[in-house]
Amino acid sequence: MKQLRQSAPAKINLALDILGRREDGFHEMRMVMQTVSLCDRVSIEETEAGFTLLAQGIELPPGGKSLEQRAAEAFFQAASLPMPGLRVTLEKRTPAYAGLGGGSADVAALLRLLRETYAPSMTQGELEAVGGQIGSDMPFCIRGGTALAEGRGETLTDLPPLPDCRFILCKPAFGLPTGPMFARLRFDKSLPHPDTDGMAEALARGDLEGVAARTGNFFEAFLEPEEQRKIESIKEVLLRCGALCAAMSGSGPAVFGLFTEEAGANRAEDDLKRRYRQVFAARPLGRLI
Repeated sequence: MKQLRQSAPAKINLALDILGRREDGFHEMRMVMQTVSLCDRVSIEETEAGFTLLAQGIELPPGGKSLEQRAAEAFFQAASLPMPGLRVTLEKRTPAYAGLGGGSADVAALLRLLRETYAPSMTQGELEAVGGQIGSDMPFCIRGGTALAEGRGETLTDLPPLPDCRFILCKPAFGLPTGPMFARLRFDKSLPHPDTDGMAEALARGDLEGVAARTGNFFEAFLEPEEQRKIESIKEVLLRCGALCAAMSGSGPAVFGLFTEEAGANRAEDDLKRRYRQVFAARPLGRLI
């Protein structure tokens, strides 16, 4: 089998709300998620036996099964097929521990490749269910586009596409792993929650300014003072350059700004690149499958 390759687009959370802790230990989420053109590349090729994961651009964590191997095993079990020897190669561009779903996007791209190659009759719903065994955001990363994500993040409702716009993404020089960020959460009535219903209605109208006005991230209320200072400084640059809104994505710390004018987006990109190493320009993408 020749090497097969697919892009693994990142995601941003236009709105991220957390309603409380569930009885199963997870949190009840309500998010508007958007696929963007910043992407890794994932390739597969058959080998004689075993599973090998290679990466360009990152150092893989030592020991244990990777998410990619777990996903491949779950896929072949769901497809009732023997698992061949596989070599999976990641070409990384999306920053890790950034809130951009880079790791999940890689696994999602692998699953799309496996379906295309070994089980084209597997339905989209079946593939998303395989992904859901690996991570709560995996179904969205498999599907892509613009969607309302509820439950643990695995219950998806497609939304109208985001009107044409530009994003500038910036990750400061620290990470915010998802688990520790969830551990910081507390819930009381004084905390602000983004208007996800209002954002869905704005998308239905094709109202980009209405979408921007409702952008928000519940996690931002739980940043440490120095983290918050750095996040706010990036937001200030984006807004000063003409972004309609700026917010942290996911559990952070990457920040996105939404622009309608390419000139403003270019100014923000140039300004941030003088201060930060990981700055990216992107556009919204539609459904992946």
